[in-house]
Amino acid sequence: MSKKASATITDVAHRVNVTTITVSRAFNKPHLVKPDTLERILAAARELNYVPNAFARSLKRSESMIVGVVTASVDNPFYSEMIKAISREAKQHGYTIMLIDTDGLADVEEKAIETLLGYRVAGIILSPVSDEPGYQPGYLGRLRNGELPVVQLDRALADAPFSQVVLDNYHSGLKGAQYLLDKAQGLERLLVLTGPAGSRISHDRLQGVKTALANAGHPVQLDVLAGDYTLEPAYQATLAYLRDHPLPDALFGFNQLITLGALKALRERGVHRSDLAICGIDRLPFADIFEFPVPCVAHNGTWAGTTAMRLLLERIRDPLRPRAREVVVGELVNA
Repeated sequence: MSKKASATITDVAHRVNVTTITVSRAFNKPHLVKPDTLERILAAARELNYVPNAFARSLKRSESMIVGVVTASVDNPFYSEMIKAISREAKQHGYTIMLIDTDGLADVEEKAIETLLGYRVAGIILSPVSDEPGYQPGYLGRLRNGELPVVQLDRALADAPFSQVVLDNYHSGLKGAQYLLDKAQGLERLLVLTGPAGSRISHDRLQGVKTALANAGHPVQLDVLAGDYTLEPAYQATLAYLRDHPLPDALFGFNQLITLGALKALRERGVHRSDLAICGIDRLPFADIFEFPVPCVAHNGTWAGTTAMRLLLERIRDPLRPRAREVVVGELVNA
């Protein structure tokens, strides 16, 4: 039986209907090829079992100067702050970031990782769409078993063996609740708007709130509304709550967009923000400029982003470096 002839670069070009020059560029300088074209070329190469030695030699990860950044939402001001810091730190070391916003969709996140692997990026900074314990995306096995450096930022996948930069969420919840207890003397009812109910971030922040209330010295009714860390659900949930309940003594939003959504609902219902104690987690964008400061537990997003990039660079230079965990501690501001 004769041995099947190996596929050639021409075979790949014919399969995708592009020139051999484009195929060669996809293998040697993928950042110069349109993402959709690159994806089709790599898919055709896999189907034809075409993996030239030149491809393997020229696209070693250590030679790539592109870093992938995958985030669940660039709409979140805190994420924007971190991404800007990542970009600045990357530039200082000669790297360029390739940013992909998954919009909180698991299938988009899966494709994002596949695309970055196709580009043979030097490493990935990942903020997954979910940090719920049961979320185990299909790409996790490929990242876990590969040599590609990965750093998780803010959200972390359960049992993933990667370095991470995370927030001290328990103490953020604790500090915010303690402030509200001090601000609203005799606080009897606290409304808390969280992220997804199954999120470990939501869970840890809520545990901090419960600890503060347990130490309050008097009973406090805790009303919890779960959302998804965006403005609209928080706005709708707060509106519905105000229709069915009397005004709470205090309100705690678990991120900027949640807090903004709640403030929007309060305004629509004719409630002034001075009518109850309010606290959020992380600063409201531009609020201080318009003399609208809202007390919050703020985290240094610039430090978080810079640290994530630093950890990634360390792993790129030394793949055997032990994984690290850095924690960002929030500070109460505008109180």
